[in-house]
Amino acid sequence: MFTSMSTSVNSTGGGFCRDCLTPLPGGGRRCVSCGSPRIVRHEELHALSIAHIDCDAFYASVEKRDNPELLDKPVIVGGGRRGVVSTCCYIARIRGVRSAMPMFKALDACPDAVVVKPDMEKYARVGKQVREMMRELTPLVEPISIDEAFLDLTGTERLHKDSPARVLAKFARRVEQEVGITVSVGLSYCKFLAKVASDLEKPRGFSVIGQAEALDFLRDKKVTLIWGVGKAFAATLEKDGIRTIGQLQTMDETVLMKRYGVMGRRLFHLSRGQDDRTVHVEHEAKSISAETTFNEDYASASDLLPVLRALSEKVSERLKAADLAGRTVTLKLKDREFRTRTRNRQLPDRTRLADRIFRVAAPLLEKELDGTKFRLLGIGVADLAHDAMADPSDLVDTDATRRAKAEAAMDKVRARYGSKAVETGYTFGTGNRGKPQRDQDG
Repeated sequence: MFTSMSTSVNSTGGGFCRDCLTPLPGGGRRCVSCGSPRIVRHEELHALSIAHIDCDAFYASVEKRDNPELLDKPVIVGGGRRGVVSTCCYIARIRGVRSAMPMFKALDACPDAVVVKPDMEKYARVGKQVREMMRELTPLVEPISIDEAFLDLTGTERLHKDSPARVLAKFARRVEQEVGITVSVGLSYCKFLAKVASDLEKPRGFSVIGQAEALDFLRDKKVTLIWGVGKAFAATLEKDGIRTIGQLQTMDETVLMKRYGVMGRRLFHLSRGQDDRTVHVEHEAKSISAETTFNEDYASASDLLPVLRALSEKVSERLKAADLAGRTVTLKLKDREFRTRTRNRQLPDRTRLADRIFRVAAPLLEKELDGTKFRLLGIGVADLAHDAMADPSDLVDTDATRRAKAEAAMDKVRARYGSKAVETGYTFGTGNRGKPQRDQDG
């Protein structure tokens, strides 16, 4: 049967202590060697090899690692009172704070929270460090975001001389010791249930869902547990009298497809724990973007263009770091009523240059300056590919080549002395308007 951490253990299944890795084939709720209660047992434990690893409250954990004074305090990573919560620690979550919650609501729920501005460069470095450690376990690593990934450890027993379950437990210990943050592990026979398992006992979780128990485990769960079933679709299902996965298990695939189209097929299979998706080594970003929420609303070009330039440089920096370039530039605006405008332009050749991104986006922004006051501005680049053929010489704009060389020189200076070592006339002194709050690879 299903087990998570040390609760509801199956005394007939093989197991081990997650702290000292002592094998524990028998019963008992504590390790016979170290006394730890962090025991994992399951009848299929050593036969499963699909894992989902998720860093616990990632941004907040990194900040607590770097500032021990924050360890016992509620920490919120996000913007000012006009922004939103990027993430928060578990202490803040107990108080009612949630990701994507407006900051003023978060501070109402947890007024003693310490608010830390996001440092995406730092988080990216730590995420990359953890990912490289994952790749030491198996080449089949599929990143989902900066702090989570699927792994397929099938056939790695000979390499590691141990089962995938024990290899994952060793990995979790190593991350704590070497990186200074914690992860939760979900282990199963398919991606869907591995992801479900990793969410069951956070933080520092290690949960297992086997094939034999899948139907029983899923039966009483809400339909929103199924990947792709959000609030809107869940409301549609509820109108049809469907609230639990168990109800889906009794329905015919044809009936579900007639009612819900392609989604009906997904409901049929995932409700039965059937997921044939494989772990893909490459999971390319569809876009790279950056956005900022302002401390006050702005409507003029003189206020918004400098921020657009700074965000263009941020996107350019990340494109160059990933050896990527994109063909579509997208502008995003959100007004004081939270209404969103998006405008885009497709280029004849892919670019990774801040100068070109800005020059494409600036006219898009200027067309939207109709007196509306905006609380958020964002810029993104999509249709990504390797940058080998990016930014060919421009025979029409002869100054473009000169500007590209100047940007390359600026990049070298910034790489050596920091991102603020060289600034353009646009970006100098823009700090009081708000800084990029969320950098996204979508």
